Amino acid sequence: QLVYPHDFRLTEKEKTSICYLSFPDSYSGGLGDTQFSFRLRQAGGPRHSPFQDDGKYNREAPVTLQREAAHYFGYVYFRQVKDSSMRRGYFQKSLVLVSRLPYVNLFQCLLQLIAPEYFDKLEPCLEAVCNEIDQWPPPVPGQTLNLPVMGVVIQVRIPSRVDKPGSSPVKQCNQENLLPAPLVLPSVHELDLFRCFQPVLIHIQMLWELMLLGEPMVVMAPSPTVSSEMVLALTSCLAPLRYCCDFRPYFTIHDSEFKEYTTRTQAPPNIVVGVTNPFFIKTLQHWPHILRVGELRMSGDLPKQVKVKKLAKLKTLDTKPGIYTSYKTFLHKDKTLIKRLLKGIQRKRPSEVQSALLRRHLLELTQSFIIPLEHYMASLMPLQRAITPWKNPPQIRPFCQEDFLKSLEHAGPQLTCVLKGDWLGLYRRFFKSPNFDGWFRQRHREMTQKLEALHLEAICEADIVAWMKDKSEVEIVDLVLKLREKLVRARCQHLPVKEETLQRVGLYIDTIIGSLPEDLQAVLHH
Repeated sequence: QLVYPHDFRLTEKEKTSICYLSFPDSYSGGLGDTQFSFRLRQAGGPRHSPFQDDGKYNREAPVTLQREAAHYFGYVYFRQVKDSSMRRGYFQKSLVLVSRLPYVNLFQCLLQLIAPEYFDKLEPCLEAVCNEIDQWPPPVPGQTLNLPVMGVVIQVRIPSRVDKPGSSPVKQCNQENLLPAPLVLPSVHELDLFRCFQPVLIHIQMLWELMLLGEPMVVMAPSPTVSSEMVLALTSCLAPLRYCCDFRPYFTIHDSEFKEYTTRTQAPPNIVVGVTNPFFIKTLQHWPHILRVGELRMSGDLPKQVKVKKLAKLKTLDTKPGIYTSYKTFLHKDKTLIKRLLKGIQRKRPSEVQSALLRRHLLELTQSFIIPLEHYMASLMPLQRAITPWKNPPQIRPFCQEDFLKSLEHAGPQLTCVLKGDWLGLYRRFFKSPNFDGWFRQRHREMTQKLEALHLEAICEADIVAWMKDKSEVEIVDLVLKLREKLVRARCQHLPVKEETLQRVGLYIDTIIGSLPEDLQAVLHH
């Protein structure tokens, strides 16, 4: 019915998809308000975002919180109430916030404030809210923001790449005594993992492995709320490693990718997809891993844990909750985690404390797995003394899987992780996954940039006049062109180089040009 601000351009295909994804697609007898989220592939060519920050945000944010380039997130507030004046006897409407940022907590909190007012006052309410949001500062990693909206100030800290993983969020200091007291969000994006993973706590190890390996997985849930929370919880359990596969927290049969995902002529794609329509049990039963969950209920004791079952049992429509897979884990189960969580339930520990335990366990697991890879990758970097000013910087040595696996004997995950099992098999399988590819490309790019930066520093330290003594004009002009290209690249790619280094290289170029005959000087100045 309405897109606000009016100048936000969506293609017809995107509008249709957003409409279908904004409503529960299976019969939901529940009345009242529900919230959930979805993720949508952008249709049509690249579009300019109104927030042109030359990639600064993505360079400083944790990889798991970067702005999406080709997808939108949709955050939905859906209301269904009886209304005899409507043709169907119900008032059904959704307010959807569309963003490229995965700030699920912030945006769902914002919708809780706006949506009830919007259903009451309609467009004027949105106009007022958008005017307030227009005044918000941009999200700067590492900063605490105060965001005023509808008489409330939301206070939240934007995480930064330099935060220590697993450290508790920095206590937010209130320099300005804000009145009214702000609504402080402990995290911009972290879900209550303990609540989301309630029915599968004893299988957390298996789910972590399936995510690490980028395996295709379906989450079948009774509502879009449960499906989207479970998918987001699953994809977040690799942090600080980025989950590089596709994921759809909520997916309907009307989606333009429906055919792509349900075809049996090729293997299912590397994606986690959340669904609620029972029709999917039939169309997706050829997928290798299906997690079927019921309604999430927080009770005083450990909720009924689902069982791992054979895929063949998935035939019926009243499929029981369970993990339907033939996957055998590489690592043994961590019994201590379950014992600690159980003890927490008995002692009525708050859910956020249990979530912190769970998150810490997953973080340590991911770090134990990734640290040996980081060490090996660092060993491929050329020595600093091999970087000389007048030669191109040396290449990073190639990543050899067998060499890496040999290095595990004395520097493997067993040093930091008590879990036993087939770590080698897990690494071999990981090498074939999009998550390894994504991690490797990013590390390689960072190392290449570091080499470029070291090379520029080496040029700054060099004695340029001595070098020029026995060189021909052709060689000197060639050097000027190369240095200029390096300078441009350093600025465009935002290499980790001090500004004074770049200025010195600029001065070098001017010095060299000044020593050349006037006709050449004129050409080079142009």
